[in-house]
Amino acid sequence: MRFWGSLPCAACVAMVCATTGEAKAAGVLLPKATGDVAPAIVDHAVEVVINNGFSRTSVRQIFHNENSHPIDAVYRFPVPPDAALSEMSIELVDRVLQGEVVAKDRAQQIYTQETAAGHQAGLATQNGYQSFEFSVGNIPAQSDAAMSFVYYEKLAIDAGVGRFLYPLENGGTDDAAAFWGATEQAAVGHFSFDLSLSSLVPVSELRVPGVSGAIVTTSDDGQQQVHFDGSPAELTSDVVVYYKLATDKVGRTDVVPYRPESGGDGTFMLLVTPGVDLAPIEHGTDYVYVLDFSGSMDTKIGTLKSAVEEALAGLGPDDRFRLVGFSDQAFEIAPLQAASPANVAAASTQLDAAALRGGTNLYAGLTSATQAHDPERVTSIFLVTDGVTNQGIVDAAAFDGLLRESDVRVNGFLMGNSANWPLMDVIADASGGFYAPVSNRDDILGQVMLAKSKLTHDALHEAKLSLSGVEVSDTTDFDFGKVYQGQQLVVFGRYAEPGQAQLRLDTKVRNQPKSYTTSFTFPEVATSSPELERLWALEMIHALQKRALLGLMSDPEVRRLVADLGVKYQLVTDETSMLVLDDQGFAENGVERLNQARTDAEHDAQASSSSPSSNSPVSGSTAASSGASGDSYGGALDPISVGMVLAWLLGGRRRQTGAARGGR
Repeated sequence: MRFWGSLPCAACVAMVCATTGEAKAAGVLLPKATGDVAPAIVDHAVEVVINNGFSRTSVRQIFHNENSHPIDAVYRFPVPPDAALSEMSIELVDRVLQGEVVAKDRAQQIYTQETAAGHQAGLATQNGYQSFEFSVGNIPAQSDAAMSFVYYEKLAIDAGVGRFLYPLENGGTDDAAAFWGATEQAAVGHFSFDLSLSSLVPVSELRVPGVSGAIVTTSDDGQQQVHFDGSPAELTSDVVVYYKLATDKVGRTDVVPYRPESGGDGTFMLLVTPGVDLAPIEHGTDYVYVLDFSGSMDTKIGTLKSAVEEALAGLGPDDRFRLVGFSDQAFEIAPLQAASPANVAAASTQLDAAALRGGTNLYAGLTSATQAHDPERVTSIFLVTDGVTNQGIVDAAAFDGLLRESDVRVNGFLMGNSANWPLMDVIADASGGFYAPVSNRDDILGQVMLAKSKLTHDALHEAKLSLSGVEVSDTTDFDFGKVYQGQQLVVFGRYAEPGQAQLRLDTKVRNQPKSYTTSFTFPEVATSSPELERLWALEMIHALQKRALLGLMSDPEVRRLVADLGVKYQLVTDETSMLVLDDQGFAENGVERLNQARTDAEHDAQASSSSPSSNSPVSGSTAASSGASGDSYGGALDPISVGMVLAWLLGGRRRQTGAARGGR
């Protein structure tokens, strides 16, 4: 309890308690040919480096081919929503193969040619938002093969708590179940996990739920280290690491810049955490629970029902609730009613009687949930699902239109590693809500508490960042609309020239205008974070794909732009793949070594980076204005409790100072 603090409101419990159930592994290499013995996993080693705003995850697995002949095999790994796959290599008996990203069709053609000729080769593709698929061809008989891959991922702080997930469970969808098979076990000879965490803001606590043997240490320079291993082990559970910052109520700005010595455009990641105290919502709230009763919920529905019943029992006397189920179509479980003991008891009985019913018609469920709400009361919809919508209306633009017409917040809790996060992003954005992935290994209580502060407090409205003084282009969206208490704003962009920049946050709280400002300098040279270019490009790809989902751009145009970004910045996307060959294979097929140059730069930067403790935070000017008062307050690190004051901390990971500008 000490990590998370005080107890949450019971109204939030149902959304994140429904996560338990049988999980199948996503960490096995399966042969493509029927009758071949699956390669045994000799070793599975994970190394993670978290440095403020993003992480680098390196995975190395050693497989042993017990067959008396070479085999082809495939491995699948769930796609984290904000992950950029940057490297893949295969170590065989007599050679090392490296990866280069090329157009998808070309990569498949070359891979097929090479394996048909008996050459060792690999291919990494992306299966939509669900998984990366790694194919390995001609693994030598009776020998080991080591496959490694690296991905970068942006991380955000929510109410002073950071979360890192290493996904291993599959998502529970029909396709995943068919692939892994009901009896497939991911036995591994040895599994190890090592994580290094660096932060300019001191880390007060760190925990790894569900792992009793985790060793957590702190080095002299303040870095946190996590280690655990096991032998033998089964890769059937995600790994979740939480870390709490010591100063979680102070607003701050962290800027990570990259600009090479050769000049040209720089790239930046800007993290803004408004340090504001938002008032609690004191009147009653309406809660609508939208619950997935499709077939894939069979192992989770019992826990879901128990959690909702517990949540209903904890509602306040001024609250109201409604229960909506959906599968092939929506159905009412309990109508909107006061949270009296008698009503709660009757609704619990009705919930217990509800049964699973087939497919997933998410649109029908949300349509039902948005009807008949009281415009005079705050209505929060809690959507709990573990699958992909496959019935009824599936067009993202239709979801966007439905929710922009309704004055409700949709808060999604996605269970499993195959949930449709691109669609949920559209839903949350359209309604001013939020969504969160939930793992069986998550601290359920902690996830509830993070949701609590968003749902029971006022929010910033019409929040928008802007920047002056430096020309910035190709930014992600600076117009955030609604910002919940403790929410961190993460934006990416490019800057052409160095210089002094002024950042401004304009917003409203209870219809009163508020403005916050700070200033900093874009550096002329900042070479410590070359991986930012990949993360920026991934954000651009996500933005393009979202526009295609909403019908704002044509699919052919988006596919072309995504392919161009994928090849230029060496990212595996729906339109590109990572081809893994030896040097001779690349030369014979005329493949340019773009990824080799990028990974060399990233490795050099990682090797030469200094720890954050050796970089002094840069103080900037701080000014906060409330209406026409013109009051200003200084300070960089100390919490300030006067009204809506915002203090800023400038600085960041292995960095020079830098910053960002407002929207496109």
